[in-house]
Amino acid sequence: MHALFVGQTYIDVTFLADELPTGDEKTVARDYAISFGGNAVTAAFACAKLGIAPDLLTSIADDWLGRMFIDMAAKYGISVHHRKVHESSLSFIMPRGGKRAIVRCRDDHYLHPVPPLNLQGCKALHLDGHQADAAMHYAKICRESGILTSLDGGGLRSNTHELLEFIDVAIVAERLCEQMDLSPSGMLEYLKSRGCKIGGVTLGERGLVWYDETGQESVLPALNVPGDAVVDTNGAGDIFHGAYVYSAMARPDLPWREHFIFARAASAHAIQHLGNEASLPSIEDISQVQERYAERKLAA
Repeated sequence: MHALFVGQTYIDVTFLADELPTGDEKTVARDYAISFGGNAVTAAFACAKLGIAPDLLTSIADDWLGRMFIDMAAKYGISVHHRKVHESSLSFIMPRGGKRAIVRCRDDHYLHPVPPLNLQGCKALHLDGHQADAAMHYAKICRESGILTSLDGGGLRSNTHELLEFIDVAIVAERLCEQMDLSPSGMLEYLKSRGCKIGGVTLGERGLVWYDETGQESVLPALNVPGDAVVDTNGAGDIFHGAYVYSAMARPDLPWREHFIFARAASAHAIQHLGNEASLPSIEDISQVQERYAERKLAA
């Protein structure tokens, strides 16, 4: 096992349309994509596309959507450890104007306890807060074993505060700041207080505010992708997480700033494509993005 990602599986249906119909209205979408979804799941696929296929502990249902997902994972060489549920989860996503509206149908009633996995050779653990019991179980084991632990803090969950005690790298969304009534700088102080060695808050086109191995805080600006090139921002943050986990495993001697610069280019590539699978970058794609786009200028 190279790495373990733990999350919730979705099948994403992403479509481009001018408006959502109501009542008896109908409309025709301009384009659509069907792909895997879920925060840690998408991050796992990004890591695999870049060259390190992780193991994935995730929800799987014995239905045709579940079987479709297993086929998707096999294509990328991802070993899936099933956490069985009755029904597959779905997301319907409508990107528009740099934002995205989402309707989710989720089954997170796991039918079996956390499965025991052999972590021999594992270099990293990435969590998104789903499967709270599994997240806590493996975060504790990995922290005790010296395995890098990473958290995508997209939102406040029941065990977020407790879980952070076992997280090395916590990169959270601005939404979590809002839920906890903290400013981005206040969130960095909170992450430091929980013992996270690296912490940051993603701010979309305003970049990443973060602190490094020494506790020094700084801003990593976003890349200046023109607005007319942005197609679908959904999943870009997940790909950011998958890319920095990959970089940390592939280039462990580099400082974290370099891992985040690499991941920033991955997410800049992602927002220019429709659906999660089309958004996954290769190493060559990341190099091209880094050459093509300069950093956004920070506001004075």
